[in-house]
Amino acid sequence: MTDARTTVVVITHNRCPELLRTLDRLAELPERPAVIVTDNGSTDGTAAAVARHHPGVRLLSPGRNLGAVGRNLAVRQVTTPYVAFCDDDSWWAPGSLSGAADLLDRYPAVGSVTARILVEPEGAEDPIVEELRDSPVPRPDWLPGPALGSFLAAATVLRTDAFRAAGGFHPRLWLGGEEELLAADLAANGWWLTYAEQLTIHHHPSGTRDSTVRRSHGIRNTLWFTWLRRPVGPALRRTLHLARTVPRDTASLRAFAEATAALPWVLRERRVLPPEV
Repeated sequence: MTDARTTVVVITHNRCPELLRTLDRLAELPERPAVIVTDNGSTDGTAAAVARHHPGVRLLSPGRNLGAVGRNLAVRQVTTPYVAFCDDDSWWAPGSLSGAADLLDRYPAVGSVTARILVEPEGAEDPIVEELRDSPVPRPDWLPGPALGSFLAAATVLRTDAFRAAGGFHPRLWLGGEEELLAADLAANGWWLTYAEQLTIHHHPSGTRDSTVRRSHGIRNTLWFTWLRRPVGPALRRTLHLARTVPRDTASLRAFAEATAALPWVLRERRVLPPEV
């Protein structure tokens, strides 16, 4: 059941074994999707291994770690109407890419579809799934699933043109909650984001993930998004809420320091969202 509607984009950095496992899984999919990998400056032989084991994969090597912008680089090469993201430690379940493309075909106002995430090797649902399933975002009756205010890049299929028109991932956010800003800009452009219970992506968390750095970046990026897009009152309230609720440790302190140091460019690029977003 080859399906030429979707291209899969993967970013990677020094996780050669995990990436090869993901590419093996993607190669087994009945949809036989085109795959583009951005190697974000790996030094562990990733590029050579991909060329050797998966010669059909298009490999981009920018020569440095671009973070989430590596996805933007890959999407420039995409010629299909839809683009599916996954990380180098996650892969789509058989039939899910076609299922997402069917939804996007059927509902022209939907800009992205996010799948259920199963954490391997146990196969248990990621705790975030409950939040997606029970999303409080108001939805129109016609929407095929819960409306989302954001999405998880590693578990989402988007319209390629919608992604490009929204500007892709902001280059300063790097990684860690980088989706929130793009999701808001997609919504401001009139797109609905939805969750689809019947679609699945598997995530086998890499042992090389630095959760402390990712958490720090996540807090920082939340603050940046808040001041880039929210009105002053809500931005102040969210900032104070974060200051009260994040762990009082070095990672949080670093996040607030980096966010504060960036105020000049944040205020320069500030563009408040319409009230309905």
